[in-house]
Amino acid sequence: MQNTCNTPERHEGVMKAALAAMPSEEGIAVMAARFKAISEPSRLKILLALSAGELCVEHICAAVGGQQSAVSHQLKTLKDNRIIKSRRDGKNILYSVDDEHIMTMIRVAKEHLHGDD
Repeated sequence: MQNTCNTPERHEGVMKAALAAMPSEEGIAVMAARFKAISEPSRLKILLALSAGELCVEHICAAVGGQQSAVSHQLKTLKDNRIIKSRRDGKNILYSVDDEHIMTMIRVAKEHLHGDD
């Protein structure tokens, strides 16, 4: 590859810092899977509903306007990616956020909707 950079000495340090900060390939795959999980609109709506607190499937469906079977499928994806968790309370299964870092990203994205363009 031909070197076409006209400031190699300046970029060399930045490139080394980028390499040092780069997660492993496995870490990148986990990050990508989590971004993919939250990028689907119905899953994002579920997370926004759960940001208010713990809910059962019936009330998640009411909050997001979805059918129980579809919501249950999306909950499984979020749970498989360790973004939400569940617990049994009698006959009900209650869902809540398990990854506050993801919720921070969602809050920032939501704030950005109303920011200056």
